[in-house]
Amino acid sequence: MQVQITSKHMDVTTAIEEYATRKVEKLPRYFDRIQQVEVIMDSAPLGFSTEILVDVEHHEPFVARCSHEDVYASIDLAMDRSVRQLTDHKSKLRDSKHHTPTGRTES
Repeated sequence: MQVQITSKHMDVTTAIEEYATRKVEKLPRYFDRIQQVEVIMDSAPLGFSTEILVDVEHHEPFVARCSHEDVYASIDLAMDRSVRQLTDHKSKLRDSKHHTPTGRTES
């Protein structure tokens, strides 16, 4: 899994970069077919915004955006949204693979 951290209109300190990397590296726990993750941080008028792009096999990239006054909180909230998207996608895949046909009854 490749991790890329970029910023717009702000300088990213090593502490913020390490924090974001540490958080993003936990994503394969929720879905194992992640190819690339890109974290884009931006200075917004009322704080900071974070966008996390998760590139997954055989699917369009998942996009999670969040804004907050604190950079770390913005990263955390965007991570929560990414985790939710990945777990929902995983459950949809499992349901479609393990779904029994509706017309059949098991005896």
